[in-house]
Amino acid sequence: MALLDSLNEFSTAQAVTASTISNVIDLLPAAIGGNTVTDLGAQGELYLTILVQKTVTSGGASTVTFSLESDSTADLATSATVHWTSAEIAKATLVAGYEVVTIKLPQGAYERYLGVRYTVSTANLTAGNFDAFLHTGIDNQRYYKTGSLIA
Repeated sequence: MALLDSLNEFSTAQAVTASTISNVIDLLPAAIGGNTVTDLGAQGELYLTILVQKTVTSGGASTVTFSLESDSTADLATSATVHWTSAEIAKATLVAGYEVVTIKLPQGAYERYLGVRYTVSTANLTAGNFDAFLHTGIDNQRYYKTGSLIA
């Protein structure tokens, strides 16, 4: 099982109803000494996982696109660099326990602030919670929504 560090969590059952960003990780140590970017993908076995904690609902035919982005500002609003993005995923797919992605971080120039953007299209959501976090190593562990009973 991968070890999780709370400082590497973007979202913990984050409620998403409209487009938003997760908590943002400050990669400041990488910027010390004049470096403004770092290549997290070259750091070895570092993975991004995004999970659905609470089933997505909406009054319309909503979709959600997930992306891992970095920027020079904490709100990811200046000129964010997109390091990975999903296709649009329909609300019917985004049920509790669904694993959106587990990927090794791609190589590239990561700016100081790193976060996950949730882009909701067509209609706002009426419910839906997500987890998103970085971790080392990968395994075949199955993820469950919080509070699940496992027999």
